[in-house]
Amino acid sequence: MALVKLIELEKIYQQGKIAVPALRGIDMEIESGEFTTIFGPSGSGKTTLLNMIGCLDKSTSGEIIFAGNSINQLNRNELADIRRYNLGFIFQSYNLIPVLTAFENVEFAIRLIDKHTKKERREKVMHILDEVGLADMAYRKPNELSGGQKQRVAIARALIKEPKLVLADEPTANLDSETSEEVLEIMKKMNKELNTTFIFSTHDPQVMEYAKRLVEIKDGKITKDQRRD
Repeated sequence: MALVKLIELEKIYQQGKIAVPALRGIDMEIESGEFTTIFGPSGSGKTTLLNMIGCLDKSTSGEIIFAGNSINQLNRNELADIRRYNLGFIFQSYNLIPVLTAFENVEFAIRLIDKHTKKERREKVMHILDEVGLADMAYRKPNELSGGQKQRVAIARALIKEPKLVLADEPTANLDSETSEEVLEIMKKMNKELNTTFIFSTHDPQVMEYAKRLVEIKDGKITKDQRRD
């Protein structure tokens, strides 16, 4: 069974009296453990597609099935629960809370789940920070970290709750090529070891090189879908 299934997905934005189609009948399945990149020019619909899969926006028509359940008719609280328990997000702007340390930013993600003791939380957070190579910087705040280090914190935060799916929107956009490779290697390792499913939105050729599946989108339609060994 596919982890994510999109059926005739359409999204139309209304700008005054003008209807602007962002997605035009997307059909796609994502299996557990995939490392997939969605790419295309600016305005092609790739970020909109990620937002649909991530329960951040609702489609105009069509259906999204996540882990066997249709999410189309879910209310805001039910969608929030899917995000909280099943999804991790990585953004190009990191979206870290500036007044919190790296440790606290990562811990915040599992505090929302509220099923761990304080000791368990500490152990889990330090373990994941160690996995991304930041255990020795756990108590630094974002303004004391480089761009690559901030993105590692964001990766740790996304993975700490062991989500079924991680959505990464242009995760290397603010990084140099060497740092991009480092964070991509971390995500590749997590994909392999934890079988975490990753979907990237990007136009960075470096990210595409790492992908096991490349999905091209233009004008809101899938124009290419290529799997690689």
